[in-house]
Amino acid sequence: MTSGADAATLVVGATGQVGLQMVKALEARGHGVLPTARAAKAGWLQLDLSQLDSEAQATAMLDEHVLDAVLCVGGMTHVDGCESEPDLAYRVNARGPAVLAAYAQRRGLSFVFFSTDYVFDGLKDNPGPYTEDALPNPLSVYGRSKWMGEREVLDAHPEALVVRTTIVYGPDDRQKNYLYSLMRNLATGTPMRVPQDQISTPTYNRDLAQTTLGLVDAGASGVFHVAGPELMDRLEFAQRIATALGLDGALLQGMSTAELGQTAPRPLWSGLSTEKLTNMYPQQRMRSLAESLKDCDTELREFLAQQQSSI
Repeated sequence: MTSGADAATLVVGATGQVGLQMVKALEARGHGVLPTARAAKAGWLQLDLSQLDSEAQATAMLDEHVLDAVLCVGGMTHVDGCESEPDLAYRVNARGPAVLAAYAQRRGLSFVFFSTDYVFDGLKDNPGPYTEDALPNPLSVYGRSKWMGEREVLDAHPEALVVRTTIVYGPDDRQKNYLYSLMRNLATGTPMRVPQDQISTPTYNRDLAQTTLGLVDAGASGVFHVAGPELMDRLEFAQRIATALGLDGALLQGMSTAELGQTAPRPLWSGLSTEKLTNMYPQQRMRSLAESLKDCDTELREFLAQQQSSI
C-alpha cells in the first residue's frame, strides 16, 4: 500500500479483533491510520455503520481527511442477534458498507469489505471448502446480510475487494474472541460445550490482516477467500488448542449444533478454499493452527498465567 506522506487508511470497526490487527499491521509499516468506533474515542473517528444512510453523510464525515484506502472491517457479527434484528443487520452489514464503498469509488480510493463463509449453506450434499465462484445460499439473517453487502459494495465500487473469512482466532487485546473464552474456561476448570458438527477452516487474525494488506498492495479486486489451510470441526479446533497450551481437553464437551439450541442455523459442512489466493499470490501464505499458536504463544501464556493466578 503506497500513498502520500500524510495519507491514512480508514479502518472501520477498529475495536474488533480483526480491526485491531489491521491497525497494528498498518502501524508496523509506518503507515497512517484513521481508526473508527461506534462510541466516541479520543483520536478516533466516531462512525456507526447502522446510521450511515447516504453518501452525503460519508462526504461530510470524511472529506476533511486525506485517505488512501477504506477497510470496512466492522459489522454485526453476532449471528443469533442478527436473527432477532434483521433490519439492523442489513443496515450494518450491507447498507452502511455500500455507502462507504460509493464514497470510496468517487474519491478513487481502494475499498475492502469483509465477509464470511456464512454466505454458503454448508449442507452435507453441498459441502465446503467453497471456492469464490461457488453459489451462495445463506441460511441465516447474518449470512444473507453479508451476501447482500457483498453485492451492494461491488455494485457501488466495481473495483472493490471482498475478503471472505471464517472462524477468526488469535491475539485479541479485548480478550473476547473464542480462543480467549476457551482458555478462560479451561484454565479455571470450567467445562465448555463445543459443537462437534460445525466444520470450517479456522483463520489466524494476524495472517488475515497481513494478507489483506498484501492484496490491496497488489491491486486485487473482486472476491477472495482468506482463511486457514486446515479443515476441522470446532471440537478438534478446541482440543488442539488445549493440547498446545497444556490445558485439560477433558473439560471440552462435544455437542451437536441441535443440542446447543442456537437460534440461527449454521452452515455445518463449510470452510473456504484458498486455491485462488495461493495461485494468484503465492507469497501470501496462511499459517496452520500449530504455526499460528506458536507465533502468539507468549501472549496466550501471559493470559493463562493471569487466569490461573486468580483461582
